[in-house]
Amino acid sequence: LRWLQVLVLLIHYLLYCRSSLSDQVHQTPFYIQANPGETVEISCSHSIQNYDRILWYRRSQDTQLHFLGYMLQSLGNPEPAANVTMKGSANKDKTCTLIIKELRVNSSAVYFCAASYHSAAYHCCSVQKPPCMLPMHLYDLL
Repeated sequence: LRWLQVLVLLIHYLLYCRSSLSDQVHQTPFYIQANPGETVEISCSHSIQNYDRILWYRRSQDTQLHFLGYMLQSLGNPEPAANVTMKGSANKDKTCTLIIKELRVNSSAVYFCAASYHSAAYHCCSVQKPPCMLPMHLYDLL
C-alpha cells in the first residue's frame, strides 16, 4: 500500500508540478463552505486539444485518494458509492461539473479534476488540477 502512495505522489509531481499542461486545466471554485444536506458544484475545464475525459478525485482527511468517476465527452460515469453526479462536457473549452448532493461532515476534503486523452488503444497522459477545498463549518468537530 505504501508503494501506491509513493506512486500517486510521483504521478502528481510529474503531471502537476512539472507539466505546463496543468496551466491549461482550470478548476473552480477554489474554496467552498457549505452546510450538511446542501448540494455543491465544482467545475473543471481545459484547453488541451483532443483531450475528452475529465477524471474526478477526492482526498479525504485520512489522506486517501478516492476516485469519484469520470466524464467521457458528455457521458458521466460516477463511481456507484461516490454519491456524486456529473454534467456538461469533458471536451476542450467546455465545462464539466461535479455535483455533490446531500453533503455530510465527512464530505470535507480536497477535490481534484484531471484532464485526459481517451482512446482504447492509446493513453498519453493525464493532467491534474488541484485543489478545490470543501471545508465545512463543522470540520472542527471531527
